[in-house]
Amino acid sequence: MADNELTEAGTRPTAALRYWVEGMDCPSCAAKIETAVGRVDGAEDIRVNYGTQILALRLDEAATPRTAIEDQVRKLGYGIALAEAPRVVAGEPDAADETETRAPARQPWWKGAKARLAAVLGGLTAAGFAASLAVPSLDHWAYLPAALLGLWFFGRKAIAAARAGSPFSIEMLMSVATVGAMAIGATSEAAVVVFLFTIGELLEGVAAGRARAGIEALGALVPRTALLVEGETAREVPAASLKVGDLVLVRPGDRVSADGEVVEGESEVDESPVTGESVPVPKAEGAQVFAGSVNASGALQVRVTKPAADNTLARIIRLVEEAQEAKAPTARFIERFSAVYTPAAVAAAALVAVAPPLLLGADWGTWVYRGLALLLVACPCALVLSTPAAIASGLAAGTRRGLLVKGGGALETIGRVRTVAFDKTGTLTEGRPRVTDVLALSGSERTLLGLAAAVENGSSHPLGRAILERAAADGIPLRPTKDSRAIPGRAVEAVVTGKRVSVGSPSYAAEQAPLSAEVERAAEEWEGQGKTVVVVSVDGAPTGVIAVRDEPRADAAAGIRALRDLGVRPVMLTGDNPRTGKAIASVLGLDVQAGLLPEDKLKEISALKEKAPVAMVGDGINDAPALAAASVGIAMGGGTDVALETADAALLNSRVVDVAALVGLSRATLANIHQNVAISLGLKAVFLVTTVVGITGLWPAVLADTGATVLVTINALRLLGYRFQGAAAHG
Repeated sequence: MADNELTEAGTRPTAALRYWVEGMDCPSCAAKIETAVGRVDGAEDIRVNYGTQILALRLDEAATPRTAIEDQVRKLGYGIALAEAPRVVAGEPDAADETETRAPARQPWWKGAKARLAAVLGGLTAAGFAASLAVPSLDHWAYLPAALLGLWFFGRKAIAAARAGSPFSIEMLMSVATVGAMAIGATSEAAVVVFLFTIGELLEGVAAGRARAGIEALGALVPRTALLVEGETAREVPAASLKVGDLVLVRPGDRVSADGEVVEGESEVDESPVTGESVPVPKAEGAQVFAGSVNASGALQVRVTKPAADNTLARIIRLVEEAQEAKAPTARFIERFSAVYTPAAVAAAALVAVAPPLLLGADWGTWVYRGLALLLVACPCALVLSTPAAIASGLAAGTRRGLLVKGGGALETIGRVRTVAFDKTGTLTEGRPRVTDVLALSGSERTLLGLAAAVENGSSHPLGRAILERAAADGIPLRPTKDSRAIPGRAVEAVVTGKRVSVGSPSYAAEQAPLSAEVERAAEEWEGQGKTVVVVSVDGAPTGVIAVRDEPRADAAAGIRALRDLGVRPVMLTGDNPRTGKAIASVLGLDVQAGLLPEDKLKEISALKEKAPVAMVGDGINDAPALAAASVGIAMGGGTDVALETADAALLNSRVVDVAALVGLSRATLANIHQNVAISLGLKAVFLVTTVVGITGLWPAVLADTGATVLVTINALRLLGYRFQGAAAHG
């Protein structure tokens, strides 16, 4: 295709590029790179994620070669390498292959450029100190090599950043302070400043690497190879080459290489790496398995249902990465604030340096020195990092537990909700009716269930399936039947061992023969509990009663109590009939609005939202409108497509108690953000005063910035170990 040739749609094709950027460890780094790349002609849809060190963009290579992007990033002092092969697209980039190629192998932190620079600067500063002790007259010159080396390293980055559109970078402030210190003869402090700043940068990179390791560990869970079954043999192939429909062998102890369906074999599979579920899950023919889970006991043959780039683990990784790219409201506010704050702080530092000498005749050297120190105190790194560092750690902590949140905005909002609205079916309940009560009027319960199951054999009705499942669980064999027929909405009949057996509503049974007081009493009691009652009749005579209900999840009551303990009001919004809704609500202990159509649910959500932020929890299928209308939508689903893509958050383990865990995690993250802001602003306030009055100088000013940055990062990393105590307390 010629350079100026257009696609059929009339748009010039662009290359979707995805780079790994070495040394991009903080939001300030990401902002500089985004600004610089944005000034390159033909670059668009730029996304920078300092958490994963990924730069993604689309580039019109007919107008600008990709080397222009790479040169622009290298000028800023960062390493850059393609994280995956470029793809030519027209219009929106295809994100299907984003997780197929991961970042290059990381080298240990002590082998990096920053570590080498810190070692050299430390050696030169120590040598300067020794020389100044031996020959005091050499004090000014002894520290000059260290100061000049630091200035050369950071000065080049400062100039490159200024040319690329970021004049108020931390490197620029450092360089100005270093030049100023050397100009007034404070070379020893200039040397210490650049050394401490380098140490701070190094520690920041180490801390960022620890936070980054969580996502990289997820990517490493999928094995590189798979055993592809071909006829009677299995050969090893790259896991990334598997296609939908391929058959793979998963031996005991192997990791599952792809999302798929078990077609042969039985085993237990440890899904904790993917969903956080701690108990191994039994798998047999027809069961779904996730890539990255561990096969425990028996050999399984699995039919691949999703390509490598779209398996559950890959989508979780992609969603977490996208969540980190999406800036939280607090982070956006702080970035806007720092964009005004930094130039204002530079102006204030200049004013401190020149106003007292000009207006009051004060000593120039003293006030220029204080102005330079104030310049370093003003660096906004810790403040800008305070929110994204906490959000990244909160997202990672949630993912480990099976709480998938799609961005900082959602994570912040969840902690502020005052009401959580639940759908009933499939959310608070299992979504699968079960037999709860059996009353045999003659014979045994086993005989009664056997007759009912024989009649219901082959039925697709939920009530029929519930009876069949109970019979199978009790080991009751199915008897042969003939002349089966369904009476829509009323009953199912068949001939079993020569007798006509019907399973139908109490009203239908009453038409065949009068119901005894015992049957009527049982039916009334069970229906009052929200259960569906069927009467089993043999040749028209009632022989027993069976009750069926979609039962609450095992942890539903504990989850509701945990929410109340957090001061959050739970409420059920269901389209089911009021009798059933009230029965389930009374068991769980929450308010209920029943008999709601989809538009009624939207009205209820809107009414609740007017009072305070509200979360909606649904199964992600028929609750999409309500999930979207709420302040934050939470999908209940074990890794399904809908659960991962419909709402703002997904509970991969389908546990009700995880809703409270999500609220707790969000509140812990918000508290961490507030702590980080207090640390960064508090240290700056203290050193601002001590600098202006002359108590502290240049190198303590550097500690005020780099020290605060390291403290903020370490504080944010505490969230990685977050455990929700309410979940343990409530079962």
